[in-house]
Amino acid sequence: MASSDPEKLMIKGDKLTKLSLTRWSADWKSATLLYEQAANGFRLAKNYDKAKAAFEKASKGQEMLQSPWDAAKYMESAAALAKELGNWSEVADFYKRASELYNECGRSQPASDALAKGARALEDTSPNDAIRLYTNACDILEEDGKEQMAFDLYRAATSVYIKLEKYADAATFLLRWGLAADKCNATHSQCKAYFSAIIVYLYADDFKQAEKCYNDCCQVDSFLSSDQNRCASKLLSAYVDGDVEEIKRVAQSSIVKNLDHMIIRLAKQLPTGDVTALKNDSAKEHEEALDEDDLT
Repeated sequence: MASSDPEKLMIKGDKLTKLSLTRWSADWKSATLLYEQAANGFRLAKNYDKAKAAFEKASKGQEMLQSPWDAAKYMESAAALAKELGNWSEVADFYKRASELYNECGRSQPASDALAKGARALEDTSPNDAIRLYTNACDILEEDGKEQMAFDLYRAATSVYIKLEKYADAATFLLRWGLAADKCNATHSQCKAYFSAIIVYLYADDFKQAEKCYNDCCQVDSFLSSDQNRCASKLLSAYVDGDVEEIKRVAQSSIVKNLDHMIIRLAKQLPTGDVTALKNDSAKEHEEALDEDDLT
């Protein structure tokens, strides 16, 4: 009867992969089976560190057997154990490697999913790494023309940016989401993403950038005729008028309440800056414009 001791299984597997005077070629098929058995044994015994190492070797074995799909599966198992152990750099590395292996199979969806799993695991401990993984996950789907499958990734990356108070980056990612939605004719999602970007700029107390973003988005016909555009226009007008109550009223409207929760939370806190100063600046610019027009 074969030994079920995972330690002995690992030793047997290692012997099968090492060349010697009596072994001229490695038996990766038998070794990989032993590594898998050992990994499951270690995991059952809650010896996660050794289970992780065994899954790494099983993944390597599947690569040697030219089976990148199975290699990716084992690498994901190793990544999940690295997460249990709190080895965050390994979490990122293993999920990246799994993604690369899925890509070798020409499978963009699981390749993207692997990066997303890594990103979710890293959001709290290493948010900047999480954003990079989310971004790469979006890249994979965009390159394969599967933008609609990336909507949750755009949302997740934007949320991390907001938590980090990187509002310009959050707005940029929302605009990227809007462009992706346009490519797959998801007009409603596109308009929501554009309006969300405007709100993010307003929350960051950057009215000029919010206005520029609004004007750019109005070049898109679908946004120009949307409810989100009309709501954004009212909101910006309230800012120009320095009308705090109107800003709060519009920010509580049903159009805003249909946006993502992370955006609704920002909108509830508008205005964040001194809108009376904005009103004074607007009045001053208007007076200067009148002076220039006065030719008498």
